[in-house]
Amino acid sequence: MKPPRTIAVGYDGSADSEIAVRWAMHLAVDTQANVVVVHAAGLLEHLHARFSRDETPVEVLKLAKECGISVSRLYWHVDDGDACSVLLRATNPPVGADLLVVGSRGQGQHPGLLLGSTSLELAEHSTTPVVVVPLGWREH
Repeated sequence: MKPPRTIAVGYDGSADSEIAVRWAMHLAVDTQANVVVVHAAGLLEHLHARFSRDETPVEVLKLAKECGISVSRLYWHVDDGDACSVLLRATNPPVGADLLVVGSRGQGQHPGLLLGSTSLELAEHSTTPVVVVPLGWREH
């Protein structure tokens, strides 16, 4: 298997998505891949306006610096739709990801579930490799 060239990682601001972004960035440093941090803007996104379509969140830039990834290999991508659909579309141009990374659970966490609906649905429907990073993962 060839190392990934473009890693798309789901980000919703949750602790799980932050861990997934860290994991993806560490892999990108090791493989010289690009990282596209993907945010799904759902139907009610405009009510909360958590993330701008045009600016990479400060939290993501901070993670990039901590992980040692060059901002020239870091991209921010916001698309309309549910998280699974947006991530599946990220395997096609313009993103063209050859690896998808998500946290085990995101914003809609339900106690007792090992996987959230997005990570489960992504694993079921993706034809591109998917990595589900567990909440307990810590870089060494």
